[in-house]
Amino acid sequence: MKSRLIAGASAIVLALVGGILVFAYTANADSRAMAGLETVNVVVVQETVPAGTPVEELAESVDIEQQPATAVPSTALADLTSSAGKVTAVELVPGEQLLAERLLAPEELQILGAVEIPKGLQEVSFQLEPQRVVGGRVIAGDHVGVYISLDAGAIEGRPEEPTTQLVLHKLLVTAVQRAPLPTTENPEQDAQALPEGSLLLTVAATDTDAARLIFAAEFGRIWLSKEPLEAKESKPEVIEKSEVYR
Repeated sequence: MKSRLIAGASAIVLALVGGILVFAYTANADSRAMAGLETVNVVVVQETVPAGTPVEELAESVDIEQQPATAVPSTALADLTSSAGKVTAVELVPGEQLLAERLLAPEELQILGAVEIPKGLQEVSFQLEPQRVVGGRVIAGDHVGVYISLDAGAIEGRPEEPTTQLVLHKLLVTAVQRAPLPTTENPEQDAQALPEGSLLLTVAATDTDAARLIFAAEFGRIWLSKEPLEAKESKPEVIEKSEVYR
């Protein structure tokens, strides 16, 4: 009986010692791994911050953490002092590093932000690549023409003929959402770089025009022109293969 008690106690002691050794080895491994990495300060969001929040009000919603330099983008902020006077361009979510491109001057946010919807209209959104949105140079407040291309079915009697037509004139853009643009240390190179990523555009339209846009986004292709209110409007013309070279 006594020998069994001694054997049981020995097993418990050995298990405890083994656990302590494993924990110590793991902790030392983590320390050795971190010792070989350079760390930098970075502002990390701790709670959701709405778009348009002044930098001066961010202190309670962010924290400065030390993270491996290899995991921190070049545009990540180390503190908030250099961004005084700016506001958040988009909603910030917990856990994300605060990047310089997510902050804008208040007047820039007003240009990029949503505009008032005209009475009697509704809003509808669709996503397009930059080349279909005048190179991505459309902002809220602009007016656009909507060209719709269909592979087939648009012409009665010639159901297989692909077509394109300017269907809607001067729709008001109420909001534009786009991914933050990557930046480099060379401003001239940034200016010459092609736009990347898709844009989510919201326009004000009648219920009938909204239905056309939704149908085109589902079953066709949409191309936008920047169409100021004073732009000339010609008679709508269906463009098919036989019309392209006329």
